[in-house]
Amino acid sequence: MPKMQLRDNPVGVPQRIRATLCLRPPYAPRGTSIPAGLSRLRILLVTTRVCTPTRLRFSGSMDAFSASFSLATRHSLCSAATINSMRLKTLCIALLSLLPAAAAAQTPNEVIAKVFAARGGLAKIRAINSERVSGKISFGEVTGPFVVELKRPLKMHMELTIQNQTMVRVHDGKSQGWANNPFAGKMNPDAMTEEELKNITEESDFDGPLVDYKSKGNQVELVGKDKVNDKDAWRVRLTTKNGDVRFYLFDANSFLLLKWEGKRKYEGQELPVESYFSDYREVGGLKFAFAIDSGSSAKDLTQKIRIEKIELNPELNDAEFAKPPTPPQPGAPAATPAAPPA
Repeated sequence: MPKMQLRDNPVGVPQRIRATLCLRPPYAPRGTSIPAGLSRLRILLVTTRVCTPTRLRFSGSMDAFSASFSLATRHSLCSAATINSMRLKTLCIALLSLLPAAAAAQTPNEVIAKVFAARGGLAKIRAINSERVSGKISFGEVTGPFVVELKRPLKMHMELTIQNQTMVRVHDGKSQGWANNPFAGKMNPDAMTEEELKNITEESDFDGPLVDYKSKGNQVELVGKDKVNDKDAWRVRLTTKNGDVRFYLFDANSFLLLKWEGKRKYEGQELPVESYFSDYREVGGLKFAFAIDSGSSAKDLTQKIRIEKIELNPELNDAEFAKPPTPPQPGAPAATPAAPPA
């Protein structure tokens, strides 16, 4: 396989590749020049935040409902000669009793509760203490393997290899993180910037932003119904404690996540990102999306993640979440194998 050129490389691997491999909604920029960040598999654990419930309007409008109710009332009065007063009163009570049901609104918490239930339930979600996710990620025509390891609380180790060059991102679960980017000539995993630390802390949130969203300082609003391709979906707006806004679109029937929308700051710009989730499979009693496509829009999905294996509660050594060594790169001398025992 030819060696990647850092400039004008013919295979399209951008010099500014920024992979935030985590299986939840992506946090990296979009476009062919800046592939969307690997969205963490935790996505499905979509969490909620402080919700300010908003009521949905009665289908067709309350005016239409009032008109039909008025029509029924007039009809009852015109028939008073043949309907005794007790039966008329019963009819009115029956009609009035329909009002609360017709105007009843879904709340954010009700929708989110159904989302958790669709995944397998909060008890099973919280029973996961570690997770290993592996598969393939494609940036345009270029594909490579990735492995993400997660451990409570907030620990993450990610490795992504493209054309024999390995990117590493690590968070210790406390206050330190390290990353390299061989595609930009940065071989050594150096300490992360403040902005990078904020991003990786969100990525390594084991449950995602909707689980225990209030205690995380997040806010949730139920915007209403929407469409994702040909499917009806509930649109939920999530505002993080830092003021970042994301939208989650859940299938109105299955309550599984179909789409995630957000923006990512990169080099002083806010760039749109969309992710689409499909191929749901059950692992350990929980449902995960095994296919995640991301880009700046539905017509520009330049990053594709195909998960091959999800391991729940594997044994993970805490040393994996400390500062990593520089990964071997193309042209590096191979390590000398140890001599066999005499």
